[in-house]
Amino acid sequence: MLTVEDLTLRQGAFTLRAAFSIATADRVAVMGPSGAGKSTLLALLAGFLDPVQGRVLWTGREITKAAPGDRPFAMLFQDNNMFPHLTLAQNVGLGIRPDLRLSAEQKARVAQALARVGLPDMQARKPAQLSGGQQSRAALARILVMDRPLVLLDEPFAALGPALKVEMLDLLAEVLDETGAGLLMVSHDPQDARRIAPMTILVAEGQAHAPAPTAELLDNPPPALRAYLG
Repeated sequence: MLTVEDLTLRQGAFTLRAAFSIATADRVAVMGPSGAGKSTLLALLAGFLDPVQGRVLWTGREITKAAPGDRPFAMLFQDNNMFPHLTLAQNVGLGIRPDLRLSAEQKARVAQALARVGLPDMQARKPAQLSGGQQSRAALARILVMDRPLVLLDEPFAALGPALKVEMLDLLAEVLDETGAGLLMVSHDPQDARRIAPMTILVAEGQAHAPAPTAELLDNPPPALRAYLG
């Protein structure tokens, strides 16, 4: 379980507070007005930002001051974190070892992950040789090899067309089913949240609220969310 206890972040005049819990295999969307702090919340949980107070715990163990790589999270940003000078296999292999000194067994894991997401014959390609959808698939392959219990996604499919985005959300759900991992996903699209996340955290007016049922929140949004959704 992820537990956030009275966490507070300050950046100049901006303050974000958070207090909530998420069960290990929960799938939770993060929604709210632009600039409210959705991506900031994920960066804070992942260890890229430091809070001024509060604690982050995973299954009862405090990880507030742990380095990003030492946290039980796999994080995927909007640009898919692909390094243009590396091959697809190398980009995925970074999820196992940053120095890419992979054993034969680890290289096999990379190949299996790429095959699982529909890219079995593209290990030697560079990111520039891939479509947007293929890059998103490669990013999911890296999440597979990382084998972390919670996946943090910051609008990873925002640049994709509607049909391809639905395809990627369904593939993501399959990957989560297979690994048993939970999900915390920033999204600006209510349909994305409805499709994959039964619960949603509303980030608005300096507060990351406790998860609420997605359908109820979107069917009867509070004023801050209603103004954003239109």
